[in-house]
Amino acid sequence: MPWLEMWLPPAAGEGAVAAGLFLDGADAAAHGALLAAMPGCSLSFGPRHRRPRGAQPPGFLSLTMSVKGGRGFVPAPVGLLASAEEKAGAEESDALVAGKRAVEVAAEAEGVILLQEKEKEKEKDDRAGAGAMNMTKHLWAGAVAAMVSRTVVAPLERLKLEYIVRGEQRNLFELMQAIATTQGLKGFWKGNFVNILRTAPFKAVNFYAYDSYRKQLLKWSGNEETTNFERFIAGAFAGVTATIMCIPMDTIRTRMVAPGGEALGGVIGVARHMIQTEGFFSLYKGLVPSLISMAPSGAVFYGMYDILKMAYLHSPEGNKRISMMKQQKQEANALDQLELGTVRTLLYGAIAGCCAEAATYPFEVVRRQLQMQVKANRLNAFATCLKIVDQGGVPALYAGLIPSLLQVLPSASISYFVYELMKIVLKVE
Repeated sequence: MPWLEMWLPPAAGEGAVAAGLFLDGADAAAHGALLAAMPGCSLSFGPRHRRPRGAQPPGFLSLTMSVKGGRGFVPAPVGLLASAEEKAGAEESDALVAGKRAVEVAAEAEGVILLQEKEKEKEKDDRAGAGAMNMTKHLWAGAVAAMVSRTVVAPLERLKLEYIVRGEQRNLFELMQAIATTQGLKGFWKGNFVNILRTAPFKAVNFYAYDSYRKQLLKWSGNEETTNFERFIAGAFAGVTATIMCIPMDTIRTRMVAPGGEALGGVIGVARHMIQTEGFFSLYKGLVPSLISMAPSGAVFYGMYDILKMAYLHSPEGNKRISMMKQQKQEANALDQLELGTVRTLLYGAIAGCCAEAATYPFEVVRRQLQMQVKANRLNAFATCLKIVDQGGVPALYAGLIPSLLQVLPSASISYFVYELMKIVLKVE
């Protein structure tokens, strides 16, 4: 099949156009007539070469075309009738263009995927940063609660230690008068700084661990609300976690207020003396009874508070308070945003603290006695318990319970109140 390829000028308008017609046969006139029929064009043609007789027919005719009336062609070669080779070349060119386009599309898709992955990584990093900040706020809320509550009840803590550690036999009022006479008012806050160093991280870890364990148990169970059993389990593990991390400071403080503790110096002096004379693990004296006492203590303390709290929030009065809080959220201050209100927060905290203290107080007595023992006459927890009972009977396991409860009542109530308040102030999620 013959084909025509035209080479056209780049600008439109009248003018001469050179073209070439490649023919398969000798009937050039028929093809010329075809070209002459094109509107707006005139042409003349004739063979450029003649081949020897007997050879194949000439395969090329030269053309001269004039474009009339300003009618032009596209400024690019146009193949009207293509040979098989030209078709193959065109198809190969189209395939290359299509391949290039496919590569471009794939690259664009890959770029989109990489952008999405970067956005996901950034979002993940942002969540991690927000989680770390929220954890820090959570820990600070617990630490501030411990600082405030321990400072307020430090005099009662001092009286309790006098009964447990020194074996005080005088009644409460006589003991208070003796401390005030010999040491002045500051004697009631003796060892309070060390106590804060112990209780601030202890309470911070305790509160945070409880909320973390409770949320994790709720996630595993798939329930809408934490069950009482899950609350007790979370509280027990929170107590164990905080005890393991913070018992060295508790041991140092107990040794400081024990007879002869003043001669050892401050926190660093007592710690150095214990490590040099008894080894590093002497700082963990009483760990076993501490764990045995803190597991049920944490379970009762946090579990009881949460049970009382949820019972109120599910009551008609509690639902009414929650609705009012939602309506006044933007205008309410930190105290008004307490779910239980000020009075109930203090009351429920005091009840939870008293229940936990009464249930685990004998373990507290045994732990203190273990911490006072030196390496030469050290006894295990069970032997120490038997020795206490042998010397003072079963009531000896509850020595100092009254001042301890008097200390726990304000301590637990203030601790929970300040903790809930600080979570609101610090915007803990």
